[in-house]
Amino acid sequence: MNGSSKNFPTDERNFPLTPANAPNAAVLVIDGDSKTRHRIAEGLSSEGLEVLEAATLADARSQLGDTVDVVLLDRDAPDGQGLATVDTLTADFSDIPIILMGTQATVEQAVEAARRGAFHYVPKTEDLTELTLHVRRALEASRLRRRLRLSRTQPGTSGRGLDTIVGESAAMQYVKGLLARVAASPASTVLLLGETGTGKDLAARALHDASSRATRPFVQITCSALPEQLLESELFGHERGAFTDARQQKRGLLESAEGGTVFLDEIGEMTLPLQAKLLRFLEDRTFKRVGGLQDIRVNVRVVAATHRDLSRHVREGHFREDLYYRLRVMPIYIPPLRERGDDVRLLADFFVDRYNREFRKQVRGLSPEALRLLERYHWPGNVRELRNTIERAMLLVDCDMIDRVDLAVTLDAHASAPFQLPEAGVRLDEVERHLLLQALERARGNQARAGELLGINRDQVRYRMRKFGIGGPRRRRLRAVAAA
Repeated sequence: MNGSSKNFPTDERNFPLTPANAPNAAVLVIDGDSKTRHRIAEGLSSEGLEVLEAATLADARSQLGDTVDVVLLDRDAPDGQGLATVDTLTADFSDIPIILMGTQATVEQAVEAARRGAFHYVPKTEDLTELTLHVRRALEASRLRRRLRLSRTQPGTSGRGLDTIVGESAAMQYVKGLLARVAASPASTVLLLGETGTGKDLAARALHDASSRATRPFVQITCSALPEQLLESELFGHERGAFTDARQQKRGLLESAEGGTVFLDEIGEMTLPLQAKLLRFLEDRTFKRVGGLQDIRVNVRVVAATHRDLSRHVREGHFREDLYYRLRVMPIYIPPLRERGDDVRLLADFFVDRYNREFRKQVRGLSPEALRLLERYHWPGNVRELRNTIERAMLLVDCDMIDRVDLAVTLDAHASAPFQLPEAGVRLDEVERHLLLQALERARGNQARAGELLGINRDQVRYRMRKFGIGGPRRRRLRAVAAA
């Protein structure tokens, strides 16, 4: 994943499994041939692993449990039943990846082994390079599965507080640390920043649940979903007769959330007049209902969120500067998924587990090829896009393992290498024009959405369309695409 690997080795073959990077990692080798078993154990021990040995399945069962991270299983174990042995072990120890070993590992056997639940099927050879590589990958899968399981079973982590945020990357550990400190503080205003789909709403709820306000209400409103008058009424409430159809007094969300938290999502879409009223409330914690004369005082924490660049909105006159600095008392940036490293695997496992329960399926996870595809993808839609991708795959998959073919075809189309400079001699204007055309087509002709993809506003998109002569037949084609 770009953004996460620059401080870590990228070549798995040159990444030794020492106790520093695979703490307490233990592999159980089950093989009736003592020479082969000792050779494998010696090779893995030199990589810094703890290795356990068993000559039979009966001996192995007494050693299996929470201390074993990966099992290496001889296909022809003395008291086993060939490939069917995998069924038995995965039924009892579903969290432990099983690597099957055979003297003649064919493609057909490998496919059958994967279908039965094996992590991988490798041939027995004198060279342990390939086996060690797959052990590395299996250890990583085991580590992620166990962390996910522990986060659900530890006391006090049953769906509330910061433990609802799935992520073990350094970036997310930093975010969780900030949220924990803010939750324990009296800070009354928090601003969550980050791209669309990064989970700002989840962070707001987790912040509330981790704070002393957790027993009080958490109310949420999306500022872009309502027209100005209705949004004002929802926030501050109104008096009877304040406007047409106001037949009775109504308490607003600020009053309803007394002692709790108000989450204002998409704060960048709020109109200037309403921004002024919100600023007044943040300054003295009082407000008037629409059509009212009496000041009402409440004690709430306000958490605002936006995916927009508010500083640019301030410069362009679309957002009040004083409100901007008032909201930025405690800014917290939620990183995009492409900057979160192994969190992609952890989140994928989390969503598979969720949709197994919702759809009453028993999908064991994703194949190594599917996981590699997910890790190479750029994720412009962030966690929300990953969730939708896994949900779609879970609906379509007809076996117990999600493979590359079960994932959305768009992942293959956009799983690309980092941006590269064009060939020598290409003008910068041509590159800019090409990017604009791509954004318009991906946004199905929607200029505002194309601007978001490029980090510019709609007026700047229109200016560049005129500059590059994008209109006429091409513009009509884009409109036709948008209408399709």
